[in-house]
Amino acid sequence: MPRKKIYDIKPPKLTKKAEGGIKEFVGAEKATRRQPASRRRKESRPIWPLVSIAAGAVLLVVCVYLFFKLPKADIIIWPKVDVLSYEQTVAADKSVDLPDAGKSIVPAEYFETEKTLSQDFPATGNATDEGKASGTITVFNKYDPPTSMTLKAGTRFLSDSGKLFTIDQKIIVPAGKKSGGKITPGSVQVEVTAAEGGGGYNIAPSSFSVPGLKGTAYYYSIYATSSEAMSGGYESKVKKVTDDDMQAAKDTTVEKAANEAVAQLKNQLPPDYVLLEDAVSSNTVSAASKTKIGTTAESFTYSATVKAACLAFKKSDLEKFAKDYIISQMPDGKTLLESSFKLDYSADKVDISGGKATLKLNFSSGIYQNLDKNSLSLSLMGKNAGQIQEIVNNRLGGQLSKSEINFWPFWVTKAPNSQKALNVILKFE
Repeated sequence: MPRKKIYDIKPPKLTKKAEGGIKEFVGAEKATRRQPASRRRKESRPIWPLVSIAAGAVLLVVCVYLFFKLPKADIIIWPKVDVLSYEQTVAADKSVDLPDAGKSIVPAEYFETEKTLSQDFPATGNATDEGKASGTITVFNKYDPPTSMTLKAGTRFLSDSGKLFTIDQKIIVPAGKKSGGKITPGSVQVEVTAAEGGGGYNIAPSSFSVPGLKGTAYYYSIYATSSEAMSGGYESKVKKVTDDDMQAAKDTTVEKAANEAVAQLKNQLPPDYVLLEDAVSSNTVSAASKTKIGTTAESFTYSATVKAACLAFKKSDLEKFAKDYIISQMPDGKTLLESSFKLDYSADKVDISGGKATLKLNFSSGIYQNLDKNSLSLSLMGKNAGQIQEIVNNRLGGQLSKSEINFWPFWVTKAPNSQKALNVILKFE
């Protein structure tokens, strides 16, 4: 009976290539293929544990850093504030260049400007506008014995309806011509104008006598007629300029020009300058209208020119004077509280042309105990709340209103040892 061969490793199977008939080890090929799969299993091992370890290390470093770098302290102090108030009189003078607290004087500046204004106003007076009728008449002369007749300008002719007309120029009426016992009148044509205005003089063709010849031999010998109606007469209601209209126009225009001049004056002042109403003057240079009183018109124009002048001064000069005065009066060891400073001023006496004014000042400011925040913050480093409170009380004594100590974050119980992280804050109620 043949022996069986025993292999420690399963023998590779032999196979043939379809074409060449060459035998190959199939098992060896499979073994070669399994080797990369084994490496892939090793490479797919999870990396989360390593990431967790690294993140934890970073978090620890950050916590340590924050523990030492985050702590800060805010020391909030409310010092007691005393208020000092004063009233002082100060001279403003344009001949002075700099403020002098010892002499109670500040510089002043003179400014002036001119404003011209024209405005239209309605006429309120009532009047009647009348047009005079006019026309042509023929004047006859049949005086016997025949003699020419001279009639001067202004001679009146009365119509048979009772309307008077006048001639505007001298005329000579020729003598008539006598033939036997009959006289042919001489005649001349002339323009006449109604003695009054109105449509009532637009009369139809009429006969006229000469009232000035009444009582003389010529009255019945000199006469006139018109062949056409008179025309041009009319009457209408119109407005006219009255005394009251003119005065009201003057008052209104001058006042408005003065106001605009003052506004213009304020606009041209440098930014720091202030102008008191009592330190302004205005003067009317001219005020007139080309339209005369009594003129028939619906409206008229009035013009006025006004000059405005003032004394102005720098607000900063007054503030400096007031603050310097307060500082000179306050006790040693005190500091001026700028935020509480107040200043009011008004003009007492003003001489604009002379460039001088007297000003009344009312000013006040709070003052508090001096406190060196830099020195204080250095002394508070590393101290707990109780120690800090004691140091603050000792520094300000009875001049402390209240204080507040805030540490951050919540685990901090002492002020940090870094001056940059320790803030001393002053507050005023």
